[in-house]
Amino acid sequence: MKKSIRLLGLFLTAFVLVVLSGCTAGAVANQNIVERVEETENPTLIWGVKADTNLFGLYNIAEGEIQGFDVDIAKALTEEMTGDASNAEFVEVTSKTRIPLLKNGNIDAIIATMTVNEERKKQVNFSDVYFAAGQSLLVPEDSDLNGVEDLTSEHTVLAVKGSTSAQNIREHSPEAEVLEFENYSEAFTALQSGQGDAVTTDNAILLGIIAQNPGYRLAGDPFTYEPYAIAINKGQEPFRDEVNEALDAIIENGTYAELYHKWFPEEEIPDLG
Repeated sequence: MKKSIRLLGLFLTAFVLVVLSGCTAGAVANQNIVERVEETENPTLIWGVKADTNLFGLYNIAEGEIQGFDVDIAKALTEEMTGDASNAEFVEVTSKTRIPLLKNGNIDAIIATMTVNEERKKQVNFSDVYFAAGQSLLVPEDSDLNGVEDLTSEHTVLAVKGSTSAQNIREHSPEAEVLEFENYSEAFTALQSGQGDAVTTDNAILLGIIAQNPGYRLAGDPFTYEPYAIAINKGQEPFRDEVNEALDAIIENGTYAELYHKWFPEEEIPDLG
């Protein structure tokens, strides 16, 4: 009997801890970010960024930090909103983890090559577009593929779990086989080892892979329009508005152009619409 009482006590304790943990996460997620920044002497903004995506968010071992276009844009926005770029903090996310981390309040916003689509709009709010991209195929130089229209049932396309790329390729080439991986590094490694014929995602990301790996090319022009925007939790509309104001400011003062040419020196600044 005593053993049963002890077990019941342990169960109730565990249950209470789980409930409290959930309540704490919910409280953090629902905290007004704008008010927090205004009421804090040294406010921080926590951004979810990729750490495996060259040119946008890639961990630099020598420097001990994540670097890329997304990171620099987040710093510029943080400076506009808090007065100091060093108030930006970064948390590594993947395509699969970024929305859960945002919903739980672990991060304030996602700036991680995240494409705007209707399904995601049901879960998060998006800022204005900060990067115009389009989905392409990355193939070896000697590949016979020159566009998505060349894919057949004999081809295997490699994509990242949780991304729109896998959905899009199934729509444009339903006969092709699609294999999904945790991140772009794994997908590209699979291509190198002969597990597939092409890697698909946004052309900007693929250009980052090519920059580090000669012997590969893009197969044809982009076959979709994939605008990137910053994802912000539902209920944080004032923060979303401030992000948009800050984005307008860095575009107008030339900071955006400077950062764009830093990471994409041979590309023209696109029309963000």
